[in-house]
Amino acid sequence: MTLSTKKQQPIIIKRVKKGGHGGHHGGAWKIAYADFVTAMMAFFLLMWLLGSTAQGDLQGIAAYFQSPLKVVLGGGSGSGDSASLIKGGGTDLTRANGNVKKGEEDGPRKGVSMQALRNEVLDKEAARMRQASQMVESAVQSNPKLRALKNQLRMDLINDGLRIQVVDDQGRPMFDAGSAQVKDHMREFLRSMGALLDQTGSKIVLSGHTDAMPYSGGERGYSNWELSADRANASRRELLAGGLREDRVLRVLGMSSSSLYDANDPNNPMNRRISILVLSRIGEERWTRSGETPISETQALEQLLQKQGAIPTPTPVHAPGAAPAAPER
Repeated sequence: MTLSTKKQQPIIIKRVKKGGHGGHHGGAWKIAYADFVTAMMAFFLLMWLLGSTAQGDLQGIAAYFQSPLKVVLGGGSGSGDSASLIKGGGTDLTRANGNVKKGEEDGPRKGVSMQALRNEVLDKEAARMRQASQMVESAVQSNPKLRALKNQLRMDLINDGLRIQVVDDQGRPMFDAGSAQVKDHMREFLRSMGALLDQTGSKIVLSGHTDAMPYSGGERGYSNWELSADRANASRRELLAGGLREDRVLRVLGMSSSSLYDANDPNNPMNRRISILVLSRIGEERWTRSGETPISETQALEQLLQKQGAIPTPTPVHAPGAAPAAPER
């Protein structure tokens, strides 16, 4: 190939563009950044809330979830007595005691007052028991045969509900001497009470009592304990015959002379009596949720409010390695 031919051929220059890592990557980074900013805002908001809450309120919140009713009944800081994060109300966090809201001085507290809720439950149950007492009095007054027992009838309101007692009288006993055989006038009274007590919707505790005079007749080993229990059970049968549903009877007790009506005179005929305790809602909780011994009134009230949804039910905490408690049957 001659030199002239080489000069006529075109010269081709090939440029290779190397791939780089520049350019746009879309908007995914913006979403991740927005999530990060949102999380940081929530974190600092939580820190602000914790920092602006009084120490007493923090302790009260912690104690509330351990024992709700104890905190609310005890009152004080931390028991829900504050409607603002700043003591005294207001929006200025630089002030230690807060400031008074305009137009809302001495205004009503917001939220539910547990103390007021407790009083409301107690007042409602007391009114219901008073109504039951009036029903019994009206029934006795309207029936001439029952009116003869008026002097032997004792009624009073106690913590567990309405207590109706029929005491013995020397000239008008309720049972045959040394026996659980019910007299006719007592039978009529009990059957009338059976229909009446069923209308209240309450459960009852029935107990029989004797005086302190030792039981001398009958079978060997038969004492005032057996006699009081038999009389209570005989009274239960008459109440059921009068219309009281069987599931309304919670307990039947024979008390002998362990709880005297007249402690100054153990042999007083009035110590021989039948007691019918018409339970309030709190009384039902005390007697139903307990084993052999009724639980306290505070525990019963707490369980009642939990059933009504007024306070949260605490989650049981088990020790490490401990088996959870078996459910109630």
